[in-house]
Amino acid sequence: MTAPALDWRLVSEEARPGPMQMALDEAAAETAAAGGPATIRTYRWDPSCLTLGYRQDPATVDWGFCDREGIDVTRRQTGGGGIYHDDRGDIAYSIAVPAADVPGKLLDCYHLLCEPILDAFARLGIDADYVGESVPELYHPACYLRELHPAHDVVAGDGRDGGGTDGGEADDGGTGRGGGTDGNVGDGGDSGTRPRKIAGNAQYRKRDAVIQHGSLTFAVDAERHLGVFADPPVTSEAFRDRVVGIDELADVDRATAVTAVESALAAWVSESEGATLDRDGSWTDAEVKRAEELVETKYRTDDWVRTRPGANGD
Repeated sequence: MTAPALDWRLVSEEARPGPMQMALDEAAAETAAAGGPATIRTYRWDPSCLTLGYRQDPATVDWGFCDREGIDVTRRQTGGGGIYHDDRGDIAYSIAVPAADVPGKLLDCYHLLCEPILDAFARLGIDADYVGESVPELYHPACYLRELHPAHDVVAGDGRDGGGTDGGEADDGGTGRGGGTDGNVGDGGDSGTRPRKIAGNAQYRKRDAVIQHGSLTFAVDAERHLGVFADPPVTSEAFRDRVVGIDELADVDRATAVTAVESALAAWVSESEGATLDRDGSWTDAEVKRAEELVETKYRTDDWVRTRPGANGD
């Protein structure tokens, strides 16, 4: 599946604080909804950041650890659990597109926008796909440790023994594609390989636009990922048994991995009949100003970050 036939821009990787990255996603959605270009982009977190899921309880955060370690905390528009991001271990992307130009059903839209991400892994020689069977959660507040579901969790096999008490797996994606070359990537049971989560993806609709954003794990830092949470009942070893980084599966540096993601996003658009792509896309002054306003009024405020929206948890 290729991208909708629209005018697109590719904004190459930029390092910014997490609240600004979330604000730029929202600004990109507003641009797309208003008839401007749709956006594909990669980005980097500077400084490190914990992003909370939309309805996540702030009591699940170890605020003292985050303060001591200089880790930003913000809240995403998307649901799910918290994710720790840093400038090496995480490769982030987002896609902003008018809602009228993508499938109205959430999973159909999700699967369409995940196509370039699965292609990026293939370009790196990594056999990644949706997990074949559900895997029980280890720790609900952490995105990567929640239940793995065949509809939306993306995993990669690494040749580890498939045994173990947790069914050992993987990540978030979602189309129910078949397994990889060894036939075991999507297998949640005691087969020859144990797939582990390698990416987290989520989407939301905002002002007649769809935003999908996600994180591809380049390198796993289990201690810091667990450290941002308040007393998680999971060891670093168990985290590494559940999550895998690109650097463990492919002999590439981070810059090469980012190039693969950007190339896959660009190909997804450029191979679509009727679509145009500005490969040197950038933000307008108005978008940057709008994003800065959103940072100050939303993504860096205690009302947004430290207050749980709604009455019920995600």
